[in-house]
Amino acid sequence: MYVPRVPVRLANAPVSYGAFELTFARSAGVPGPERVLAAMAAAGYTGTELGPPGYLGSADVLAARLAEHGLELTGGYVPLRFGEPDETYAGLEETLDLFDAAGGAPRAVLADDGERRGNVDWSRLLDGVTRAVEGVRARGYEPAFHHHMGTRVETCGEIERLLEGTDVPLLLDTGHLFAAGGDPVAALREWRPRIDYLHVKDVDLAILDGAPGWPEAWRTGAFCALGTGDVELAGFFAELGDYDGWIVVEQDWVPRPGEDADPQIEAQARNRAWLVENAGIHIVS
Repeated sequence: MYVPRVPVRLANAPVSYGAFELTFARSAGVPGPERVLAAMAAAGYTGTELGPPGYLGSADVLAARLAEHGLELTGGYVPLRFGEPDETYAGLEETLDLFDAAGGAPRAVLADDGERRGNVDWSRLLDGVTRAVEGVRARGYEPAFHHHMGTRVETCGEIERLLEGTDVPLLLDTGHLFAAGGDPVAALREWRPRIDYLHVKDVDLAILDGAPGWPEAWRTGAFCALGTGDVELAGFFAELGDYDGWIVVEQDWVPRPGEDADPQIEAQARNRAWLVENAGIHIVS
């Protein structure tokens, strides 16, 4: 196995435990932030993403809560309607305010929240991305753009167009790229100079292909435990080389009514263990 010259920093994310924009404060199945942070730390992760603003705590408690569990804030997901008539950056400013409170240098993870449809106005979309990038940098942080299933920047061709039309660094997500028909290993080779943040997921093709659409596949567990799906993760990590940014393990979970979070929490410990045993990387502990 290939061992990168630079040790890897490994994080997890609240979405792996069911906490994201559509479930936060709406689902009784989502475990509380203290339980999630304690589980991350116990599993050996050293960082976490923010999750929905406010989930990990307001500005006056966030830093102390992270420090208590020995976790660094690595980034925060910010969906924006780039170039749309209702485009607003209030959510971005809220996230950056929490970054200020948490300290460190987390990435503002920009993602498209506009409606995916034909005849995308790429000029307006790219102008919106550029404005957001400038806003992030004006606050002293760096952005990373997250290509994402179900958005206007989903396929390899759309990612190429984004990279050609902006200078935003790329967050490469192995699961979203694979689900969109891309090859994460080839993408790593092609876009390596622009990649400075990683989300690592595996994908169960049987679930993906058997669902009537992406929302149903996502809700029924298309993002499966690492090593149990169809993404060529061993090849991906062999290609990773001297990447020295954060790697965030994500296994999106949508809690069903009455569903216990324990199995999902245990799965995140197994995900980290799988990386230690199979990915050929040296993880900073």
